[in-house]
Amino acid sequence: MDLQTVTELSNKYLMQTYRRAPVAFVMGQGARVVDTEGKTYLDFVAGIAVTVLGHNHPALTAAIRAQAARLLHVSNLYYIPQQAELARWLVEHSAFARAFFCNSGAEANEAAIKLARKYGRSQREGRFEIIVAEHSFHGRTLGSLAATAQPKYQHAFEPLPAGFHAVPFNDLQALEGAVTEATCAVMLEPIQGEGGIYPASVDYLRGVRKLCDARGVLLVLDEVQTGVGRTGRLFAYEHYGIVPDVLTLAKGLGGGVPIGAMLARSHVADTLVPGDHGATFGGNPLACAAALAVVTTLEAEGLVERAATVGTYLSTQLQELAHRHPLIREVRGRGLMVAVELATEAAPVVDACRQRGLLVNAVTPSALRLVPPLIITQADVDEAVDILDATLAAMAPPAIPHAEVRT
Repeated sequence: MDLQTVTELSNKYLMQTYRRAPVAFVMGQGARVVDTEGKTYLDFVAGIAVTVLGHNHPALTAAIRAQAARLLHVSNLYYIPQQAELARWLVEHSAFARAFFCNSGAEANEAAIKLARKYGRSQREGRFEIIVAEHSFHGRTLGSLAATAQPKYQHAFEPLPAGFHAVPFNDLQALEGAVTEATCAVMLEPIQGEGGIYPASVDYLRGVRKLCDARGVLLVLDEVQTGVGRTGRLFAYEHYGIVPDVLTLAKGLGGGVPIGAMLARSHVADTLVPGDHGATFGGNPLACAAALAVVTTLEAEGLVERAATVGTYLSTQLQELAHRHPLIREVRGRGLMVAVELATEAAPVVDACRQRGLLVNAVTPSALRLVPPLIITQADVDEAVDILDATLAAMAPPAIPHAEVRT
């Protein structure tokens, strides 16, 4: 099927909920994808931080193929071996006691919201309010949308569920002032993803942990985008020397197969009981077999460590690029989760990079997001930076100060 046919069918039969680039991909290998016309692209989007093993990784494709040939789905009415194995791996590689599986990041965050609400009701005298950060993103279902403190996503769907209060990110004083006797949880991203790739400071997150402990409030970290090695640690909270009470995962966990997870520490993990929450497809044999292949491959191939090393190299190369291009105002992020803030609109840069064979996306109107597979090499980084260099050189930049790098 050629691009014109795909476009016509999509425009005719699909709800128009996405702004799509004029390209359709039909295959991938490693960090590269191929479109319907046979053109190859270096993929620094990775399905929006999803394909951590790259495309067509032999361990992941073999696991999917083998499980599909045995059993796809049975439901959580029964015990599921692959689900138990994945839960054990996650618990043994983290500070948490139990796991709950679902299908997406939004669902994982909905589960965390419900857990926090029930914990507040049963253990904290009916507390129900959850404090979130401005410019956060936790999903598009009504509960997770209410926690997403970005009005542009919320307005069309009001009234939203009540009980969420937003404060500025990285502002401990504002957060402390917002905690009341009604507060059951604080819900944050260690690096704000859709808000523009803004990392929490170490002092901030450590202060949040101390505040939550002092006030009897749960700390929920949304690691849907940062988790599973992307930042150079298996989980981003490890950079901060803290442990949240609840952690949510998705995106990279299945390497492209839909799966989400909520992990909880022992003092809160037993809050939900049969009948409180569930998911028909959550943690089915296929999804869990895929996720097991992802996490064991990350460990076996040292890809978390590679994300740290190659991520540092990427940020360094982008910093050097910033000194040559006034269009770059700032480079920020951690590991292989990086934003390039521009002094111009990002969309034309995204289009021009794609035409040159590099996939990036605009995480905000003025910022590029680079979230490549964790398998990328320094040579891949060099190629990507060269393409971005050539793209920016073809544009006329305004006179602005040099950039800074934030990690």
